Amino acid sequence: MRWLARSKRLLWILAIPVFACSRKPAAPKPAAAAAPEPPYEMRLGKEIYGHYCQSCHGDTGAGDGFNAFNLDPRPRDFSDAAFQKKKSDADLADAIRRGGSGVGLSPLMPPWGHTLSARQIDDVILYVRALKKVPEPQPPAAGAPAAPATPAAR
Repeated sequence: MRWLARSKRLLWILAIPVFACSRKPAAPKPAAAAAPEPPYEMRLGKEIYGHYCQSCHGDTGAGDGFNAFNLDPRPRDFSDAAFQKKKSDADLADAIRRGGSGVGLSPLMPPWGHTLSARQIDDVILYVRALKKVPEPQPPAAGAPAAPATPAAR
């Protein structure tokens, strides 16, 4: 009988580590919501923009690259929402392909049509469109009447 009691005790001692290790691991904490990665074409456009356009048009497309101060007229501000709205993708592609003098603008912008493929030009345009600044809403002027309440807000 003694050997039976000892074997039960031994069985419990051996079982404890098994039960301790078989516990389900805690679920991993969700990572902070990271910004989604831009599409592949936009990343290619950014790379091409950085190589060919950034020195004049600047990192943010504001026309403030390190060469911009040597140019008259200054390079176009791609972050300007009004400019972005006014120009179609075809207009931008034409300017990139034919250069400034080819579209009646500054002759200081070289034509890239023999350097870049049509696909690369489309990728650059996709990236340039992403440079547009979203206009901030203007606060109401002092003394201006408040906006009327909408029926859904009541």
